[in-house]
Order: sequence, then structure tokens, then C-alpha cells
Amino acid sequence: MSKRIPPEIVDEIIFKNPIEDVVSSYVNLKKAGSRYMGLCPFHNEKTPSFVVYPNTKSFYCFGCGAGGSAITFISRMENLTYYEALENLAERSGIQLPQDREYGDKDDNRPSKKRVLQMNLDAAKFFRQCLFDERIGAVGMRYLRDERKLDMSTIRHFGLGFAPNDFSSLTKHMKSLGYTEEELHFAFLCGKSQNGRYYDYFRNRVIFPIIDTAGGIIGFGGRVMDDSKPKYLNTSDTAAFKKSRNLFALNFAKNKCEDQLILCEGYMDVIAVHAAGFESAVATLGTALTEEQARVMARYTKKVIIAYDSDEAGRTASSRASAILASAGLEVRMLQMNGAKDPDEYIKKFGRIRFEGLINSSVSDFDYKRDALLASFDTEIPDQKIKAADKLCSVIATYHSGVARELYIADISKRLNIPADSLRSDVERKRSYNGKKQRDDLKKEADRSIMMLGDNVNKEASKNPAAVRAEETILGVLLLDEDARKYLEKNSDAIREEDFFSEFSRELFRRIVELQHSDHGFSLALIEEGYTPDEFARVYSIYHSREQLSANGVQVMLEALKTLKQETDTCEDPIAAARKRMGL
Repeated sequence: MSKRIPPEIVDEIIFKNPIEDVVSSYVNLKKAGSRYMGLCPFHNEKTPSFVVYPNTKSFYCFGCGAGGSAITFISRMENLTYYEALENLAERSGIQLPQDREYGDKDDNRPSKKRVLQMNLDAAKFFRQCLFDERIGAVGMRYLRDERKLDMSTIRHFGLGFAPNDFSSLTKHMKSLGYTEEELHFAFLCGKSQNGRYYDYFRNRVIFPIIDTAGGIIGFGGRVMDDSKPKYLNTSDTAAFKKSRNLFALNFAKNKCEDQLILCEGYMDVIAVHAAGFESAVATLGTALTEEQARVMARYTKKVIIAYDSDEAGRTASSRASAILASAGLEVRMLQMNGAKDPDEYIKKFGRIRFEGLINSSVSDFDYKRDALLASFDTEIPDQKIKAADKLCSVIATYHSGVARELYIADISKRLNIPADSLRSDVERKRSYNGKKQRDDLKKEADRSIMMLGDNVNKEASKNPAAVRAEETILGVLLLDEDARKYLEKNSDAIREEDFFSEFSRELFRRIVELQHSDHGFSLALIEEGYTPDEFARVYSIYHSREQLSANGVQVMLEALKTLKQETDTCEDPIAAARKRMGL
């Protein structure tokens, strides 16, 4: 176990990183009295339920239950450990952490984010060297230069490389630099067979480094040079990389996307679009667009043009992506490509000027869906017209703006020669049904989240919910009320560790008591050390549930203790309880 960061340094980091400043670099906050509110970055929502409290240096989401300090927030947003989040905030505020010690628990041998980033940088240099070595990378260079028509400046700009068709080239090279096979395995640079042998994860593939907005190489994508499957292989989630949160080429696009981002399906489409002079293109990383990625895009721009493949799969993916982007508050436009499957092919066939015309003539999300639906029905046939109208009403019902719905109803009324009132009636009926279904789904999701939170954070909560509620009342008072902590300091036998039903609560009680007796004193931020973001979210929810405490804290705490003891007594084995009553 490594040494802890001194409490006074943690306090200084928290003090010099006001929670509202940290959060506002990711979330658009609006002042509401002494608090700030915004859309939660950790779950998809249309009505703000995310609150920042400057006076307590904390945040809390009433929708998903996420909460904590600036440390928790950065840890969640950047997929960092507690110690890495502290380093991030320290660097942000110009605080120098002591260099003579290493922080954090290294017992599991997992490399830190910093270590993974350095590994990836060294691996990228190796892949790049292989690509430019004619004996090793000729097949990769032919693919990029001859098939994909990329010039050398573009190849160098994106840091492209090549993984040799060998099971140990990278592993041997990385071991020579001091990395262990286990570290390489955790970073997804090498795999591990069932018999325990390590092998290069990427083989015979053109390599696309994935770079974050800070310039760190967080992962790789690889395109195979033969008929092997999968065609594209991507780094899985590591300490430095979460594919559902990152976007390929955002490191370049972030400085060019004030007007719009162009969302493509793959690496080569993005590279082709950038090479043609449109440097605001990005792509997801081997997965469908996620809500997290949409929220990331919303930090950099207000409009996204979807430039997915023009085939049926691409249209389906475009429809799904448009709904996710719209939910994140983005204006969505669609690129309509005729005569080519994807942006790369279109630019090669028709040139950058024609592609620029496509961008400028991109259509709205509704126009795109309308045209696709109308093309699939023969509206001269009554039954077909009814089906087309029904489908279009379903589309219109998904839009939140009343003005937009009215305009779209008028448009369809004119195109199908159906009275607007009839269409409006169908739209409102579908909206009513969708609203009820969404409320039911949200309730189910909330119930599921609560159950999952209990399972993952306090695994014993389901065994005696009443006891856990009572002990959380005690803990909430202790977290919030200095007088209650002083009472316990003077009356150490009033509440003991063994009084608590669940191990999670016993651990939190231990931390509170230890901090209260420490030279530094109690601090909510210092409680956070050692907890995962989900665990500390539970701690903070316990604190937050007592934040408006108006009654005497000590009295509330002692009454909850009586309830806790009653509940744990009734939870005993019946035979043991009977023997206890008989004095046996």
C-alpha cells in the first residue's frame, strides 16, 4: 500500500478548485439562488436535475444519484482513480504534489492511467517505425498510399502505424523498455492465451492511434490486411480509455468545430474528410453512438452533421444517432450522398468541392426521415398512404418543440393531402402514449438503479432494509453535524462499530471516527479516499439526505440507534434469540 496524500494538500486542492469552476468546464450551469443547476453529464436527461452546491463544495444529481466533491466529479468524467483525479486537479490549479512518494493502492498490479499513456506512446512509436520500415510495413503502406490514396503528410498527421504479422514483436520491444507482460495485457497491447502465454494483440494491421483532447494516446484501432476477422480491432477499456466516452480525431476537431461537427462511421472516413480540408470530422470507436459521446460533442459545438454510410444499415444507425444527439441538445443535420457509399468514396469520386456542397445542403433530421419513409410507400394506394401517415406521425411525435411539430404536420398534410387536424390528433395520441411509456420506463430504470446501487455498494442492504435505513440516518447526522461528532468523541461507547448491521456502514463509521480524532480533523473530502465513485456517491447521498436537518442532530442519531438495535435484534436467528431471552 502506498502512502496517503497529506490531508492539508487535499484541502488545498479542493479549495483552489471551486466545484462550480470544475463542473462548468464540462456542464453548462445556470445560477439558481446560491446553487447552480444543469443537465447531468452522467445520464441522459432533458430537465436539469444536476445541482452544484458551492457552499459545501459538492454536487448531487437527483436523477441518477451521482454526487460528491470535485475529486469525484473529475474521477467520473475522466475515468480516473481517486489519486489520478487529485493529480489532475493539482495540475489544474498549479499545486505541486510531493515527488518523493507514490500514492494509491498498487497491490492489484494494474498500471495507472499515467503508466498506460506512456505505454501507448511507446507502442505508437513502435507501430510508426514498423510502417516506415520497407521490410516490415510495405503491405500497410501500400494499403494507405495505393488503396486509400493518402499522402505522406496525412499519414504522419494522424500518426498512423503498422503492427507486424508476428505474435511477439511488440511484446518483445515493450519488455525491452521495462514494461511487464502483465502491464501490457492490462493495456490491451498483448493478449493472454488459455495456457498463460502472452501474444501481440494487434497483428498484421494498419494502426490508428486514438488521441484524447489533452494529446495523450489512449488506445488504438487496427485494420487487418487480409481476410481475418474482425476486420477492425479496437483497444478495450483501460485505465486511460473508455470507448463509450471518446471520439476518434476529436483532438484535431475540437479547435475547428465551433460551427459544426461532422460525425462519420469509421477511421478512414474521418481521415479522408480531414484530408479534404474539413477538419471537424470525428467518429465513434467501433461502437454505436452513445449518450456519453453525444454529451462530449455538446461541449464543443451546437450542430452535428451525420455522415454515415448511405446503405440501409447506415440509415438505421443515422436515425438512432440523431435521436441521441437531439436529446443532448444538439441541432442535427443529415448528409445525403448519392453515387457513393461513404464520405471517403464520395470525395474520391467527386472531389472536395462537391462534398462541400453536400455539407452545405445537408437536410434536417425530419426531412431525412420523411424522405426515406415516403420513398418506401406508394402513397397513391390508400392503405399505403395510411401506413405512411402513421409512421410519419410517430416521427413527428418524438419532437419536443410544439412549433416544430406544427410545421411538420403542415408539411405532411400538404404532401399526403390529409387534413392537418387529423394528423395532429394522431400525433398527440402518440405523444401521450410515448409520455406514459417513458414515465413507466424511467420508474423501472430508477427502481433498477436503486437495486443495483444496493447490490453493488452495500451488498447487505437487501437483508434488512430497515436496519440499513436506521444506520444511514446515524451516519448522515455524523457526516453533517459537528455537534454530533463531538458528542460521540466524548461518549465513545454511545455508538460502537459493532452496532452497525452492514460492513459498508461499519467502514464509513470507522472513517468518520478516525478523522474526528485525527490532528487534521473531519473533512468530507478526506472520507472519499479509497472509495470508488459509486461508493462515494452512496456516502454523499447519505450526507445529502440529512443536509436539511433541522432537529437536534444528537437526538435524531440516538433515536435511530434505538431503531437499529431493535431491527438487528429481530434479525437474529429465532433459536439464538430465544436462548438469549432465557439467559442461556
